[in-house]
Amino acid sequence: MSSIELQDFKQDLPDQMPVSVIIEKRPSDHPWLDFSYQAVGVVAAETGQAGELRRIHEENGVERFLLAGLTLRLYLDQCESYYHNLMSPQPGCFIVANQPDNAGDMPRPYLVSLSFDEVHAYLEGDELVYAVPIAPELYKWSEAYVLTHYVAVKKNKRRLTDWRQQAPGLVLHTDTPS
Repeated sequence: MSSIELQDFKQDLPDQMPVSVIIEKRPSDHPWLDFSYQAVGVVAAETGQAGELRRIHEENGVERFLLAGLTLRLYLDQCESYYHNLMSPQPGCFIVANQPDNAGDMPRPYLVSLSFDEVHAYLEGDELVYAVPIAPELYKWSEAYVLTHYVAVKKNKRRLTDWRQQAPGLVLHTDTPS
């Protein structure tokens, strides 16, 4: 087997990157809520103090806020999940946020991941999980991480065992009682 050499490929990749989450606040059509909130993006940047929330855009009653101070971490044991995410038709980032006590309050994200397996448990709990498109710089970084650390293992279908030969003297009844 011949090896391939990747150009502009940094082998000593960091396993974490500072990120900020973009949250959109828009007027709600729901009779009991004034506003609805939705995470709409993740950017790879340290844009302020941890937990700092600042308005970055406002137009026609729709506001966008940037929440700084989060960290996206990659783990070796999650490489297969990253690989499947990157190979999917719409690769994404998953943002986990707390469910606010008051319906009108903004949810506060506390976890950003590229692994659906990692955030799956949060889907079954009370936490909010948003899926947003992955930023190009995060895609490139995670792709390099997967190329460096992940080796796909071919899954083989196991052969079925004929249990009748394993237990001589076992009589199987195939007729049904009436």
